[in-house]
Amino acid sequence: MSGEPGQVSLAPPLGEVEPGSGVRIVVEYCEPCGFEATYLELASAVKEQYPGIEIESRLGGTGAFEIEINGQLVFSKLENGGFPYEKDLIEAIRRASNGEPLQKITNSRPPCVIL
Repeated sequence: MSGEPGQVSLAPPLGEVEPGSGVRIVVEYCEPCGFEATYLELASAVKEQYPGIEIESRLGGTGAFEIEINGQLVFSKLENGGFPYEKDLIEAIRRASNGEPLQKITNSRPPCVIL
């Protein structure tokens, strides 16, 4: 092995592209609705899987939790009524990373309901 003992490089080997690089995600969410925690949880899961990905957040209108990948809307809480499953978003990012066409995510988990 090369390098000093104890050093760990997080960068990909020379010539390799970091997973998710070149993919840009924008998440627009309603802050007064309490959706920031959901955004942070989703962003963390995505960054863990795709460290090279660019994620931007924007404040949106009431009830909004909208996700764009490379400028294409792939998920809308306003249309689906819930939040995306992480696995569906990860799959959409994988497709975008490979240059495959994106499809809208239609599965959604229901928002929490307080009784």
